[in-house]
Amino acid sequence: METTYDVKVYKILTYKGARKNTYIHEERDLKGRAEGETRTAPGHPALTRILRQHIEDEQLKPGDLLFQGETGGILAGSVIRLAWRSARKAVLPPHVFESPTGKRVYDNRHTRLTKWLNDGIPPAQVAEWAGNSVPVLLATYARCVDGQLPDLKKRLEAAGDLPELPDAG
Repeated sequence: METTYDVKVYKILTYKGARKNTYIHEERDLKGRAEGETRTAPGHPALTRILRQHIEDEQLKPGDLLFQGETGGILAGSVIRLAWRSARKAVLPPHVFESPTGKRVYDNRHTRLTKWLNDGIPPAQVAEWAGNSVPVLLATYARCVDGQLPDLKKRLEAAGDLPELPDAG
């Protein structure tokens, strides 16, 4: 069931490093899915509203590039990196900006998947949204799950003890 804040993923655009600081664009269908098949994942409500407004304003169709370069093609990686660096600098305290946190745009994927797992969303659901298998997801993110132990202990305690045995006397 889709909600107002679902985001459909049509194709993936990757940058493969041919050599240091040189990138080759590769557009491909989603892994493990038929050609043209999509994947739906939840988006943050505020961001989803912004993206949907952008799609409406630009009259984009399914499969169009969400953000385009000057000539309508793929944005240059240098443009994306510069915009990302400027955005990070504008909103992060200096010590966080200088740290590796969110240094690359792709780091957002890791942050989102880790947050979903830490929020207790079942790994099978997170894997589906991410386009991963559960084993791949857990091999990468299981060590990042943190903060659930107190809640898990409460749930175990709420289950109660074994019933008392009747006196044999």
